[in-house]
Amino acid sequence: MKALLVDLDDTLLAYSAGVDTSWAEACGAVALPMETAMLLAALTETRKWFWSGDPERHARERVNMLGAWTKIAVEALARCGCGDEALAAAIARDYAARRREAMQLYPESRAVLEALRTRDLPLAMVTNGDALQQRDKIQRHDLARYFDAIVIEGEFGAGKPEPAVYQHALAALGAHAHEAWMVGDHLEWDVAAPMRLGLSAVWIDRAGGGLPAGSAVVPHRVIRSLDELTGPIPG
Repeated sequence: MKALLVDLDDTLLAYSAGVDTSWAEACGAVALPMETAMLLAALTETRKWFWSGDPERHARERVNMLGAWTKIAVEALARCGCGDEALAAAIARDYAARRREAMQLYPESRAVLEALRTRDLPLAMVTNGDALQQRDKIQRHDLARYFDAIVIEGEFGAGKPEPAVYQHALAALGAHAHEAWMVGDHLEWDVAAPMRLGLSAVWIDRAGGGLPAGSAVVPHRVIRSLDELTGPIPG
């Protein structure tokens, strides 16, 4: 291995932590014209619809997360018979602030990055999402100093699993696909797509649930924690 591509959200950073709690607290922080439980139930259904129902919408909306959260709040309120867009915007802003505080590095992330840097291994961060949000995470947690290249969907203009994203990262590191590995939590974006280009892939399965039944994607390696990377890596 002569280069490593690393995902950010739910790989280095606990991105999914506190989602339900943050929505509940954001709704509880404003005066609602309906029962909080009613709106929270609508938010659960709306979030599922918004992020899962349309891949094109997912790709389009994830580069403006505050806008996406506002649209989710607007739709959830509408499902409850309320068309107050100002209220939706207030809920979304409060939610965004709470999520920002909830998202922290996993306990092992910094030590692993430090260890990888001592090996003089070229590293690239490859992350989908909102440029402002992703840059804020990187700055808050002082991550830029560990990476030779950072490819953010909202800055680059394309996101995983588009081949150009991985190719751009490899070019920035001066590495060929067969020399590089990628590690991340998403089976398509961080495993299957890089493997199609000739990279080796490590899937981080923090929950320990294993591959989905009948999965056609078989990572070269499965780990539960990033500190497993600092031992010997095959290949």
